[in-house]
Amino acid sequence: MPNDSSVRIASIYRYPVKGLSPEELSGVVLSKGQTLPSDRRYAIENGPSQFDPANPKYLPKAYFLMLMRNERLAGLQTHFDDATNIFTIRHNGAVAVRGDLETAEGRKAIEDFFRQEFASDLKGEPKILSAAGHSFSDVSAKVVSIINLASVAAVENAAGQPVHPLRFRGNLYIDGWPGWHEFSLVSETLAIGDVRMKVTKPIVRCAAINVDPVTAERDLNLPKTMVQHFGHDECGVYAEVIAGGSVAAGDTIEVVSPSLL
Repeated sequence: MPNDSSVRIASIYRYPVKGLSPEELSGVVLSKGQTLPSDRRYAIENGPSQFDPANPKYLPKAYFLMLMRNERLAGLQTHFDDATNIFTIRHNGAVAVRGDLETAEGRKAIEDFFRQEFASDLKGEPKILSAAGHSFSDVSAKVVSIINLASVAAVENAAGQPVHPLRFRGNLYIDGWPGWHEFSLVSETLAIGDVRMKVTKPIVRCAAINVDPVTAERDLNLPKTMVQHFGHDECGVYAEVIAGGSVAAGDTIEVVSPSLL
């Protein structure tokens, strides 16, 4: 077990629109039983999903535009402004479109962009989806995803070429754990200041991690490489927030016993 004082949050990311680019945060306030604020708050429907905003339920990612099948998404640079709900898409360094995701007009502008630029990827009309308090995560539970940078380094070594950590689209990237140490923490509780998170399960990886987040090229087969070298296709863990509070890049992470909860 590494010295707890050496284990820190290296970086924090959220993904306001499922499948689109990450946004780095210096800090964030976590709430009990919730994802990072605005993480996967929106999704782009790819063919009819029957999603009901009045009764939102988990849907598999196949219903949405997503990196597992639509790697060109990684070529877009996007930003969501919390104060205005304005979503901006840049492509090749220039603004391609922007719109307020909480208005019909703004959503139409974004939908029109995908209708025109991603026609070959679409199985139906693209539609911006959202619902109050809902997250379009790859799992039904509201969780935070945690990536161990040493595990990413092990994958990189196995692949024999650079592997960008953002391929794994995590929320918290951790420095200081040995490779694959995160798997031993399932059912354990992590403390970051006043925040407590219970680690629930490893993250099984799909073909989305084969897409380079910088070049937008599908250039590796990392799940296959991981199975061949490590006997599994998992990297990172999910954790449920059981006590909320603020966390920031640089914060120390400790494993706490039940008596300290």
